[in-house]
Amino acid sequence: MSNTLKEVGIIVGEASPSEFYFSSKPKEMPSRWEYLVAFSSEEVGGALKEVPVIAQVEGIITASQVLTKELDFEIMRKIVDAGIADRKVWGKARILGYLSDTGEVLQPRKAVMPGKSVYCATADLLEKFYSFPKEEALHIGSLITRRDVPVHLSLKGFRRHLAIIAQTGAGKSYLAGVLAEELLIKGATIIILDPHADYVFLSQTIDGKRHELSDNILVFRNPSSIGRYSVEEVGKVELYEVCFSDLDLDEICLIAGISERFVNIRHVLEKAIAQVKSRKEIFSPKDVLEELQSAENQAGDMKEKSWVRSAQKYIKRVIGMKVFTSVSTPIDKMLKPMQLSVLDLSGLEDEVSDYIAYRVLSETYDKVAAGEFKYPVFIFLEEAHRFIPPNKHTYSSDIIRRFSAEGRKFGIFLILITQRPSKIHPDALSQCNSQIIMRITNPEDQKAVSISSERMSQDLLEDLPGLNIGEAVVVGEITRAPVMIKVKKRRTREGGADIDIVGKLSEALKATSERKDEKEIQELREELKNFYGQR
Repeated sequence: MSNTLKEVGIIVGEASPSEFYFSSKPKEMPSRWEYLVAFSSEEVGGALKEVPVIAQVEGIITASQVLTKELDFEIMRKIVDAGIADRKVWGKARILGYLSDTGEVLQPRKAVMPGKSVYCATADLLEKFYSFPKEEALHIGSLITRRDVPVHLSLKGFRRHLAIIAQTGAGKSYLAGVLAEELLIKGATIIILDPHADYVFLSQTIDGKRHELSDNILVFRNPSSIGRYSVEEVGKVELYEVCFSDLDLDEICLIAGISERFVNIRHVLEKAIAQVKSRKEIFSPKDVLEELQSAENQAGDMKEKSWVRSAQKYIKRVIGMKVFTSVSTPIDKMLKPMQLSVLDLSGLEDEVSDYIAYRVLSETYDKVAAGEFKYPVFIFLEEAHRFIPPNKHTYSSDIIRRFSAEGRKFGIFLILITQRPSKIHPDALSQCNSQIIMRITNPEDQKAVSISSERMSQDLLEDLPGLNIGEAVVVGEITRAPVMIKVKKRRTREGGADIDIVGKLSEALKATSERKDEKEIQELREELKNFYGQR
């Protein structure tokens, strides 16, 4: 597109520092969401100066004073055929701001004046408006109406956390993959908690080959996980293991669900663990259960017996999790500069994946907060509503809330990814000062987005159902101004794509046909065998 300004309308009616109306010729009316430029007199350096103000078309209206709904159809047809019908077109534009001499986006203090021309914004001006210095810029895609204009996000904006929100199938995991690629290139330490194995192929190119950063990407999986993809498909998979004997009493009680109020139950459990530790350096929950069963036989009164039986019940719950082994994977394996670690939680029960998330996040927090790891850590929490729901306590909910409230002080930054923002604890979502929002049609989820984001206007909210796959609205501190984007293509293979249902059904038909052919051939062989056997 040319970088020469092209007039597309004139400002009409009332205007304010935040919006204006403009009239245009029917054939020259810009499309909805197109970017415009109007010039406003603003105070710059103590003097008034004409500055180019960027705006976006929010609505378009066409009307006719002659063709009214009260007219009979035949009369309207004659007016149209005679070529005397009038057509008026006007639009409403939302002002985004203007660039200062220092590159900062400022909001106008004065209204643009009626009668002034409105122009189609040039690609050069828009690129400057939505770009950042190279060292902090993450290339995420292009403008939704201008594919030739790249859009960048600011690394500095991640200091206030980010939420990626979209309904199923809109492309949120694909977008998160693009973001992970860009962060890794910048040297980031990334941990992705991945309940559905959406990110296990990040070390592969789209055609399944290894790329230049493959050695910086590791996939971890607990031994109890059956996994969505085999090790052969994923490539090298590291074990993420937890040794039960490494846990302290408080952590064991947390897993078992033993409240701090149950003082006597905690006491008999502590005593049993101490007995086991005196005999074994490495032990399992089954060892503790056996010790409790022995303690029951030796209990002096019925009260003590009941406490021991209750402790047994809780420990059986821990045994049922099937997550513990004889060694623990140190968090140091994940916390390395310029490393992306995918924790594959697919194939695990919700309770188990929740506990593993709790352990990884807690150890990460302790390590970074103590100053033992000095680099920024980005935590991608896929299916975030499963880990931090609004009305239910999970193993990981407390540490996630701590991350959202305090993590940025130590250099830990959250990226919450969800298709159900209404099912996430509002405190965690409200701490995400930036949001990338894709297609959402559920009214409850739209309301949750509106409540959690001060920057999400009603007009932008109403635009969400009209977004196509791979399109998004970006608001908050990661962008200079609210922007609608088309997400760029990934360099890496996607793991969470929907299956090719048409292709798979065709394969099923082919397999059925082949089985039928094999059956007919076998029957023919039997007939020939019987025929020659009778001769």
